Amino acid sequence: MAEIELKTAPADVRFPTTNQTRHCFTRYIEFHRCLAAKGEESGDCAKFAHYYRALCPGEWVEKWNEQRENGTFPGPL
Repeated sequence: MAEIELKTAPADVRFPTTNQTRHCFTRYIEFHRCLAAKGEESGDCAKFAHYYRALCPGEWVEKWNEQRENGTFPGPL
Protein backbone atom coordinates (compact mmCIF):
# COMPACT_ATOMS: atom_id res chain seq x y z
CA MET A 1 0.00 0.00 0.00
CA ALA A 2 1.37 3.44 -0.95
CA GLU A 3 2.33 5.74 1.87
CA ILE A 4 0.67 9.15 1.85
CA GLU A 5 2.65 12.13 3.10
CA LEU A 6 0.59 14.98 4.52
CA LYS A 7 2.02 18.50 4.62
CA THR A 8 0.72 21.92 5.53
CA ALA A 9 2.06 25.45 5.26
CA PRO A 10 5.24 26.08 7.24
CA ALA A 11 5.14 28.12 10.42
CA ASP A 12 5.21 31.87 9.84
CA VAL A 13 6.43 34.23 12.57
CA ARG A 14 3.91 36.84 11.41
CA PHE A 15 1.14 34.56 12.72
CA PRO A 16 2.25 33.22 16.13
CA THR A 17 -1.17 32.27 17.51
CA THR A 18 -3.14 29.10 16.97
CA ASN A 19 -5.86 31.07 15.15
CA GLN A 20 -4.65 30.86 11.55
CA THR A 21 -7.35 33.02 9.93
CA ARG A 22 -4.98 35.86 9.00
CA HIS A 23 -2.36 33.36 7.84
CA CYS A 24 -4.92 31.77 5.52
CA PHE A 25 -6.07 35.13 4.12
CA THR A 26 -2.49 36.36 3.62
CA ARG A 27 -1.45 33.21 1.76
CA TYR A 28 -4.50 33.52 -0.51
CA ILE A 29 -3.54 37.11 -1.33
CA GLU A 30 0.12 36.16 -1.87
CA PHE A 31 -0.94 33.48 -4.34
CA HIS A 32 -3.05 35.85 -6.42
CA ARG A 33 -0.40 38.58 -6.33
CA CYS A 34 2.14 36.03 -7.55
CA LEU A 35 -0.16 35.01 -10.42
CA ALA A 36 -0.64 38.65 -11.40
CA ALA A 37 3.11 39.27 -11.36
CA LYS A 38 4.37 36.05 -12.96
CA GLY A 39 1.44 34.68 -14.92
CA GLU A 40 -0.53 31.47 -14.63
CA GLU A 41 2.09 29.47 -16.53
CA SER A 42 4.74 30.13 -13.88
CA GLY A 43 5.28 27.35 -11.39
CA ASP A 44 6.63 29.82 -8.83
CA CYS A 45 3.18 30.39 -7.32
CA ALA A 46 2.40 26.73 -6.62
CA LYS A 47 3.76 26.87 -3.06
CA PHE A 48 1.38 29.72 -2.19
CA ALA A 49 -1.53 27.75 -3.65
CA HIS A 50 -0.56 24.75 -1.54
CA TYR A 51 -0.31 26.92 1.59
CA TYR A 52 -3.68 28.62 1.29
CA ARG A 53 -5.43 25.39 0.30
CA ALA A 54 -3.98 23.71 3.40
CA LEU A 55 -4.98 26.56 5.72
CA CYS A 56 -8.28 27.90 4.38
CA PRO A 57 -11.73 26.30 4.54
CA GLY A 58 -13.10 25.59 1.06
CA GLU A 59 -16.17 27.76 1.67
CA TRP A 60 -13.97 30.80 2.26
CA VAL A 61 -11.98 30.20 -0.92
CA GLU A 62 -15.17 29.81 -2.97
CA LYS A 63 -16.53 33.05 -1.53
CA TRP A 64 -13.27 34.94 -2.18
CA ASN A 65 -13.08 33.59 -5.74
CA GLU A 66 -16.63 34.85 -6.38
CA GLN A 67 -15.76 38.22 -4.86
CA ARG A 68 -12.66 38.52 -7.06
CA GLU A 69 -14.74 37.73 -10.15
CA ASN A 70 -17.32 40.34 -9.14
CA GLY A 71 -14.71 42.97 -8.23
CA THR A 72 -15.81 43.06 -4.58
CA PHE A 73 -12.88 41.23 -2.95
CA PRO A 74 -11.93 43.13 0.24
CA GLY A 75 -8.22 42.38 0.13
CA PRO A 76 -5.34 44.23 -1.54
CA LEU A 77 -4.66 42.22 -4.68
